[in-house]
Amino acid sequence: MTDFTQADWIFEPKNHEVNQDRVVIVTDPETDFWQRSYYGFRNDNAPGLLLETSENFSFTVKVAFQYQAQFDQCGVLVYLDSDNWFKASIEYENDHFSRLGSVVTNLGYSDWATTDIELPDAIWYRLSRRGPDFLIESSLDGVNFKQMRIFHLHKLGETTPQMGRCAPPMATSTPVRFGLYACSPLNSSFKAEFTEMQLGPSVWQAHTAE
Repeated sequence: MTDFTQADWIFEPKNHEVNQDRVVIVTDPETDFWQRSYYGFRNDNAPGLLLETSENFSFTVKVAFQYQAQFDQCGVLVYLDSDNWFKASIEYENDHFSRLGSVVTNLGYSDWATTDIELPDAIWYRLSRRGPDFLIESSLDGVNFKQMRIFHLHKLGETTPQMGRCAPPMATSTPVRFGLYACSPLNSSFKAEFTEMQLGPSVWQAHTAE
């Protein structure tokens, strides 16, 4: 179990609980992460509880939630600075569907990739790193994970070719902050609970470079 009592906050929320095996965030209203694209506005005030490592890794967490309003969301976060970050979550839309998706923000511009799903009680995420590249996966049972996307964070540099699918993950010297987040972009507040947090070597196998 990964101990988040050693993690650091960005935009610490008023109400939270951090134990060795459980993190609870009660969101403050009008909190979010987004940069520029399409909507034009910039938001950079959501709470995140982050660890830091220079190694490649896989991080898995179970996320449970009690959404109250449209756009409520919670999940995993990679945060380099306000212009370079990543988040994955289920975003609440309405009683009929929600949006399982992720946002990659490079050089101050965000994208948003989603798929519509029925809202579950909880979801697991697995975030894996290989240098400046990342894989995000999700699971509804904590066993069978499905790929959501592969993405690159430009600020971490160029991708290095990795020969052989079974090559061990390469070490990297660039530190990355990653962890948990929850936010309510509208005038809302809800409780997010994070458990089963596991951090270990990257399980994302290298791809053969052609």
